[in-house]
Amino acid sequence: MSKAKNGVKTLAQNRKARHDYHIEDVYEAGIALTGTEIKSVRAGRVQLKDSFARIHNGEVLLYNMHISPYEQGNRYNHEPERTRKLLLHRLEILKLNGLTREKGYSLVPLSLYLKGGWAKVELALVKGKKNYDKREDIKKRDAQREVERALRERQKV
Repeated sequence: MSKAKNGVKTLAQNRKARHDYHIEDVYEAGIALTGTEIKSVRAGRVQLKDSFARIHNGEVLLYNMHISPYEQGNRYNHEPERTRKLLLHRLEILKLNGLTREKGYSLVPLSLYLKGGWAKVELALVKGKKNYDKREDIKKRDAQREVERALRERQKV
């Protein structure tokens, strides 16, 4: 969990998504949660790893997002990896539906955060990276670190 900036408190991030995909466009979506789910989310007990979204019957559904059961939830607790509905405007859903029908495009959540007391998901339209693209990104990142390291060493002297 990170600290709140401008009323936004990030609860979970999908770092692997930025490594595995080219991010084409990003959308902010609300998420429909039950009572015990939002309590677990506020406690930061959520994972976005391996989660994805699909459009089905005009609704955007989020699959494989793990929200741990609420400890004081007793028999009313939720299913940890149930399918959850994302809340977007109709025009955004229609646009995403057309784009995801193209070959290679998918919907992947990048982060889950609280904004003004509401749980929001940062949903990205992505296209898969090839292995050589991933290696290039790693080389660029390593080169940037070397440059920054050299600059720090120069400033010390």
